[in-house]
Amino acid sequence: MDIDQFLNETHSTIDHIQAPEQISTDIVVLNAHERTLVNRVFENLRVYSPETMVGVATRIMDLERLSVSISRYPSMHERGFLTNQTQSSETLIDTLCTFGDGERLLTLPTKAILGQGFLVAKFHAFVAITKVAINSFFSETDIQELRQATLNIMFTLMAEDVYMSLLDDPNLHPDVRRDVAQSLAELWERRLDQHVTSVAPVLDAVWAVRDQIAPNFGTMIGTSELLLLSIALDNTWQKFISSRLGDADVSTALEEFLFGLSYEDISLIRKELKNRGISAIGRDEVPGIVGHKAALSNEDPRIFFRAYTQRRNNADSRKRLASVGPKKTLEDYYMQFIFEQNREQQKHEHQ
Repeated sequence: MDIDQFLNETHSTIDHIQAPEQISTDIVVLNAHERTLVNRVFENLRVYSPETMVGVATRIMDLERLSVSISRYPSMHERGFLTNQTQSSETLIDTLCTFGDGERLLTLPTKAILGQGFLVAKFHAFVAITKVAINSFFSETDIQELRQATLNIMFTLMAEDVYMSLLDDPNLHPDVRRDVAQSLAELWERRLDQHVTSVAPVLDAVWAVRDQIAPNFGTMIGTSELLLLSIALDNTWQKFISSRLGDADVSTALEEFLFGLSYEDISLIRKELKNRGISAIGRDEVPGIVGHKAALSNEDPRIFFRAYTQRRNNADSRKRLASVGPKKTLEDYYMQFIFEQNREQQKHEHQ
């Protein structure tokens, strides 16, 4: 098969991944924007490096085959009777709201478990495509669009974890809990999340402006004001900062996010500052106090995910040990705020 035939078949394959209809329960391989980006990559590589284009096309076709296999498992909305028990999207939501983290794994639909693997494979594919774009001298605009698409995939993976964490919160309002469970079921169905497109740019922007916010450690004076100026693009974020930053758990979770350090490390630094009688220290002095560098690099989405996972593990440990410090991540608090705001808006609309 020559390269033109392969390209035509590949384009044909991708063109069939149309914007899904409402009744579709298939995993979405590429959304409309991702499909546009991949087609642009093909066009650029057709002349520059046909061999590389074949490799990219193969990755996309592998994703499609994987999605087809996973989509053969029952839909979250499909009524099942194999075990003499009726199963549906409503029973799934009830299960998510009832079972805790330790019991939940073996009660989840197969499609939900396998779908996470699909997202990881898709993330790796877009990381590879972005590297190809950089090495093939694509425009900075194209590279940044591919990077944002990769971040969105990572945030979709993270959203699944955040939803699970919120479901484990015994203090979450029952109506909000059902909304979270519904969003999680929808994410599992299609491997798309309605909140990611609005949340991802905000958290990415907050992550990116940390260089401006945290040149020194020890004080948060002016941080809230700078955040509002830097992230003025999103009204929901502004409301979140304005209304929730007074909550000690939220403010300490924000500090962990901004400084790239745990609550315990930040507390240790502040104790050291008090002992020295100074108000702040430079970043280069942090390792000498806490024994390691702060996680502040913005170069790789995997660094963001690793930092999130570390903050998640620390929060879970504090919950188990009933110790001082944030019991949730900043992502948890922000997503919970969005769900609560949506629920309030629905109440007003029905009054």
